[in-house]
Amino acid sequence: MTLTNFPFEWALGAVFTSVVHAVFNPLFWVVILLVAVQYRRIAQLRASFFGAPGNSILVDTLIASAYGFFGGLIGGYLIVLTGLTISIGPWIMYLLLVAVMLMLINPRFLCFAYSGGLLAVCNLFFGFPDISIPQVMGLVALLHFVESVLILVSGHMGAVPAFIRLPRGQVVGGFTLQKFWPIPIVALAVVSGTLPPGTELVAMPEWWPLIKPEIAGDPATMVVGMITLVAGLGYADIATTRTPSDKSRVSSLYLAAYSVVLFLLAVLASASGGVFTWAAALFAPLGHELIIYISKYMELNGRPLFVPHPAGVMVLDVLGKSPAWRAGLRSGDVILEINRHPVRGRADLALLLGQPGMKEVNYLHGKKLYRRETVNLQAGEVFGVMPVPEGTEQLYLELQSTPLLARWLRRGRSM
Repeated sequence: MTLTNFPFEWALGAVFTSVVHAVFNPLFWVVILLVAVQYRRIAQLRASFFGAPGNSILVDTLIASAYGFFGGLIGGYLIVLTGLTISIGPWIMYLLLVAVMLMLINPRFLCFAYSGGLLAVCNLFFGFPDISIPQVMGLVALLHFVESVLILVSGHMGAVPAFIRLPRGQVVGGFTLQKFWPIPIVALAVVSGTLPPGTELVAMPEWWPLIKPEIAGDPATMVVGMITLVAGLGYADIATTRTPSDKSRVSSLYLAAYSVVLFLLAVLASASGGVFTWAAALFAPLGHELIIYISKYMELNGRPLFVPHPAGVMVLDVLGKSPAWRAGLRSGDVILEINRHPVRGRADLALLLGQPGMKEVNYLHGKKLYRRETVNLQAGEVFGVMPVPEGTEQLYLELQSTPLLARWLRRGRSM
């Protein structure tokens, strides 16, 4: 069978049905609950900047779940297309356990790129644990490709404004990008034993699967079945030299390139072994660290975007449905005048917005477009605009988070 007669119609229906079934898995709802907790924290953080209620936690969670379902379909189709099989065994528990242990060192190490890479290296050195390195690296690659798609379409949503201190000491405006998605996903496993009567069997192409199962027998005669899994994907980044949407596009591109290279190494490791197996095992964590380093370096050492403007007060972010939002103000705009009074700094802005009433706001939208809008500021209502820092702020985002293990040890010494 050739690529032109790959059973796409069967795959479309089978993957969709399996993903829908995974949605009813109780574990999937546990993951959704954990995602909701994260969005609650983000909403509280965002509300603290504006002094007004933040985004709806329910809406954010439902949107993330919808995108997660979409990501699960993409991952399922990629797994079926490439024929990536998963050997059910204790290695899955090892993968999860090592990921949790690494998280105690640094939260970002919860990613399977690190735990999978560490297990692969241990297998190469000591022969333990008994894992298929091409399978594990292939799974890590496909999950990261799904993540890159989700970052592209929704990574910029709900970005939280922040004051960020650069290595050279300058405090600038920026955003923290944090997204979490519950993922119902389909996996393939080699079926052993007698199949139930009436089981539908579908012939696959001769080149399939790309990563051969490391079990006895001819892959061409093996029977592969679908199983459903539940996963959670997360994305965390900062944006100081780009808007959140531009930053998410760049991050998505880097992560997609990483996943493609890792998957190719997994295929070569399956076909030839040797140096390609080592390359896949080492590239998983080191390549992931590289894209994180490049992304962070560009944002902390590039030209900041959200800094004071000579003509007025630049807007860092705007609270949705607020008077500022109704006036058309958006991130990056520059407020020039309010009721024909010049706005030269945050103090002027606070003074001119201190009393309710009609507010005529003159501002630059983009780089050149001048706009004049009038809104009615009610008594006790928050105008809903967050200006960029002016360089004198004492409070700013601490990018180097303290590991959980260090916090626990510090708390134990203080008792």
